[in-house]
This record gives sequence, C-alpha cells and structure tokens, in this order.
Amino acid sequence: MKFVKCPINHLPILLSILLFIQISTLSTASSLQPKVLTVGEELKGETLQLKFGQKFYKLVDLKEDFWYEVKISYPASIPASFSIELKKDLTDEHRNSNRRLLNTEKLIFKAESTEQVHVLVTVNAEGVVAQPSVLERELVLYNIVCDELMLGIPRFTWWVGFTAILCLLFAFIFPHYFPLHRLLEYNAQNQKEIKD
Repeated sequence: MKFVKCPINHLPILLSILLFIQISTLSTASSLQPKVLTVGEELKGETLQLKFGQKFYKLVDLKEDFWYEVKISYPASIPASFSIELKKDLTDEHRNSNRRLLNTEKLIFKAESTEQVHVLVTVNAEGVVAQPSVLERELVLYNIVCDELMLGIPRFTWWVGFTAILCLLFAFIFPHYFPLHRLLEYNAQNQKEIKD
C-alpha cells in the first residue's frame, strides 16, 4: 500500500477546497427544501443568489377548480431576471405561462386537484455594474405572494372596484339632484342680496 505524501504547505489549500465543496452542497440542499407559501400571505424579504439562484415554494391552502396568481416583486435597481415555474412535484418538468410586467413576475394557474403544487423561482443576473470599482451584488431581495383570483382579479382588490363604482354613481346622480345652473343662480342671487 502506497500513501501519497502531502506537504504541509498544501494542506490549507486542500482544506479550503473541501470547505468550499461542503458549503456549496449545503446551499444547494437548502434551496431544494421547499418553503411554505400560504394563499393570501405575502413573504417579504426573501433572498436568492443573484447568479442562477433557485428556491422551491410549497403552495398551501389551494382550493380545487380555483384560479391563483403567484407574483414576485423586486427592486428595479437590481438588474435581475426572474422566472416562475409551476411543478406538481420537485422533479416535474416545468409548465410556464408567465406574464411579465416592469419589475414584477406573475404566474396564473388553475388548481386542478388537491395535490401538492410547488413553485420554482429562478433568478439570473441581467446587465452589468456601471462602476468598475463597485462589486456586483451576490443576493437579490424580493417579495412573493399567492392570491386567489375571482374573474381574473385578486380577491382582496375587489373593494377598490366597488369604491370606484360608487364614486361613478355619485358623479352621475349628484348633478341630477343639484344641477350646476341652479347653483350658479343661487350664487348670483346671494351676491346680488349682499350688494343691496
């Protein structure tokens, strides 16, 4: 049996390589552990590695035959490109029907059964750092939420629509009972009485 001699001056390099391998496998394993994303609750301040970062989310409280929207929002100052993929399990091929807006990524889907559904969030760096002396960011910060849709609109935003309808009704009904020409006549009559 023959042993390879390792000089002591190479030992720190070997240890640093082993440590790097251990840390990279731990970070990969932790990104594959799905985090719970409950319908209607926003997860704020989530982070991913800017270069090829991935994270799984397990969607909870989905109802069968309802439409849902998974939405990611992130600061526009970070040059990143997000993608969201719907997966039935962690090994599923991706089904992607995203809708891209400014600094928001959306995925709309219908819950076909009560099976577990996962969402894979992937981020890639986009663009370059403008100043050569500034280091590029390592992490990207984002918020993620899953909302139930009703007629294509998130359920919690319906009150805004009802308020807008009430304002429009008020705008049409108010002039009927208080016409502008009567208000002008009343003001003219008041000014005339004040002068007299």
